Amino acid sequence: MDTKWANAPRVAVFRKEHFNAAHRLNNPNWSDEKNTRVYGKCNNPNFHGHNYDLIVQVTGPIDPETGYVIDMKLLGDLIKEHITDRFDHKNLNLDTEEFADLNPSAENIAIVIYTILRNQLSEGLDLKIRLYETERNFVEYPA
Repeated sequence: MDTKWANAPRVAVFRKEHFNAAHRLNNPNWSDEKNTRVYGKCNNPNFHGHNYDLIVQVTGPIDPETGYVIDMKLLGDLIKEHITDRFDHKNLNLDTEEFADLNPSAENIAIVIYTILRNQLSEGLDLKIRLYETERNFVEYPA
C-alpha cells in the first residue's frame, strides 16, 4: 500500500442508480414443466421486466489531497458508461452478451455488474454491489 494512504481512514461511499430490463429465468437443460415449477412467472416465454435499483458501494482510504474515497461524479460516469447504458431497457437474455449463456437471475446480474466495475477501479478500493429486483427482494455481492 502506498505510504500516503497508510494512516488514512477507510470510508464507504455509495452511489444509487436505476435501470429497467427484461429477462426470462430458464434452464435449457430442464423440461418446460421443471422450469415452470422452479421459476414460476419468471419463466414466462415472452419475458418479464423489473425496475432495478443498483447501489454501488466503494470502500477505501480517504485521499488526503481531495478528501475523497472516489470522486462520485467519476463513479456515476463509470456506472452509466459500463452498466446503465449497457443494460437499461434491454432484454438481458437477447440483447446482452453477458447473459447469452448465463441465466440472468438477480444473483448473476450482481456478479456481472461487480466484475465489470471491478475492472474500472483501482486495486486499493473495495467494491460491493447491492441490486434490488423489487422493493422487497435484493441481492448483494460479494457477500
